Amino acid sequence: MTRARFFRLAILLPLLFVTLAWVWSGPAAASDWDREVLRIGVLEEPKSLNPWLAGDSWSSHVQALLYQPLYLREPTELKPAPWLAEEPPVFDPQALTYTVRLRPARWSDGSPVTAEDAVFTAELIKNLKVPRFVSLFAALKQVEALDQLTVRYKLSRPDASFAARALGAPVLSRAQWQPVLEQSLTTQRPLASLLQYRLEAPLSNGPFVLSEWRKGVYLYLKRNPHFFGQGLTIAGRKLGPEISGVVFKVYGTSDAAVLALRKGSIDYYWNNIQPGYLRDLKADPEVRLVQSQKSALYFLGFNLRQPPAGEAAFRRAVAMLIDKQFVIKRVLQGSGEVMSSLLPAGNRFYHLDQTPDYDQPLTRRQRIDQAVEILAAAGYSWDQRPSWEGDRLRPGRGIKDPEGKPLRELGILTPPADYDPQRAMVGVMVQEWLVQVGIPAYARPMAFGALLERVKNQHEFDMFVLGYGNLPLDPGWLGSFFLGENDRPRGWNMSGYHNAEFDALARQAGRAMDPNERRPLVLEMQRILMKDTPFLPLYNPTLTEGLRQDRFAGWVEMVGGVGNLWTFCQLTPRAGRARP
Repeated sequence: MTRARFFRLAILLPLLFVTLAWVWSGPAAASDWDREVLRIGVLEEPKSLNPWLAGDSWSSHVQALLYQPLYLREPTELKPAPWLAEEPPVFDPQALTYTVRLRPARWSDGSPVTAEDAVFTAELIKNLKVPRFVSLFAALKQVEALDQLTVRYKLSRPDASFAARALGAPVLSRAQWQPVLEQSLTTQRPLASLLQYRLEAPLSNGPFVLSEWRKGVYLYLKRNPHFFGQGLTIAGRKLGPEISGVVFKVYGTSDAAVLALRKGSIDYYWNNIQPGYLRDLKADPEVRLVQSQKSALYFLGFNLRQPPAGEAAFRRAVAMLIDKQFVIKRVLQGSGEVMSSLLPAGNRFYHLDQTPDYDQPLTRRQRIDQAVEILAAAGYSWDQRPSWEGDRLRPGRGIKDPEGKPLRELGILTPPADYDPQRAMVGVMVQEWLVQVGIPAYARPMAFGALLERVKNQHEFDMFVLGYGNLPLDPGWLGSFFLGENDRPRGWNMSGYHNAEFDALARQAGRAMDPNERRPLVLEMQRILMKDTPFLPLYNPTLTEGLRQDRFAGWVEMVGGVGNLWTFCQLTPRAGRARP
């Protein structure tokens, strides 16, 4: 053997052994993936499995299968159902306490889930002010374990959102996290140390447990033999899981993931499918497209701290000009619903089902004429008032404010088109509609972080287009967004809205521990906001997901899509449909 051949062989042999090792070690049992393992396509892998840190959607998908809450919203009425808890919480209105009884449950290592785990979780969040969860526990004064399976939460004040949100947060293992916490407390920045902790083998109290993670390729969860829900009936649904595991396969692009769905390489694409892919998917008999409502809000926000957006008549005129049905048809290509109130329609208990005058079906001409009348009645004037020559609009020119001063050019801030083309296009359309009546305006796309800095911190803007894609079903955020006291740099009240009547209702609703007492208050809050229009709700996109029908049955549809915990606990493999 020549020296050159020897060196080539010396280089190739290790590569061969690595390749063979990958094939042999593969997924835990690659053949199982063809029978009872659900294969899911995702665009990115989780950023972290550290539950205190990772709040991105890809991490949330995985964490929801590992870390369980005391209560989980059931799919039909969206009411909190006992999950890790055994029964509804017992509320004592005099002592302001919630007492929760846990089910007998075990962690994935076989050790028991106890009330001490729930106490540890709440105290860690409260003491270290963990950003992801601290607002949920703001009213918590004390938490204690009454026995091994009973925990009592004592509040410092009435908090209508506590049961729905704090008791819906995951319970973490004290045994796993106590040493990490103790080590973090020895550092100069305990919270940062906790958030930066690299979790390799998370203890799970959910239906699955981490088996293998090949970074950038796939993450494999296998069925947790200690899952408390196996065989139980909760909210009228008998739980498994009946599948042996879940694989998250990382594709990076929608093109690759949709192709994998059509080929049968994955069973479910966990992402909203854009309209351009729908025609081919609809033609595939093995692919089912599922459309779901989202708990989302996409809106036009106004800066009420300065004219003209600070004037109610101006905001009403802008609202009249905006044709939301046109936005749904042209921008969303039919994949969405008009929003008239700030709470999405899927939140049936708290949603205000009332259509304001500016959302009535109107022609373009009617919208322009009514907007002009609103502005004129408020004292606006034009050198050339908008008018019609037959069906042709003669745009307004030289508009002046009620003091007779020329109206300055107004900016409409939007995310860039490569971040969200829909919101960027809405900004352009709003600009065009304003210009039709002579209001000088321009749409300005900017980097998302810069946009938030301008709107939330500096308060230097006229209007902006933003959205929340996954709002809590509990309406507590509605008060936070518009309370006058939250009008501060980095505060939630981005518009600078101040209304004493609204503030009083929001505080009363926040203290109303009975949902039936709280509901009319939340409805009235929405009526006030609909009239004052600090935010103009625009649309709620329809979530369209794709799944294959050939290998699994039992998908559960609910607000937010079929990728929910109920689905993973009820899916069953179809007999005789294994892939070759």
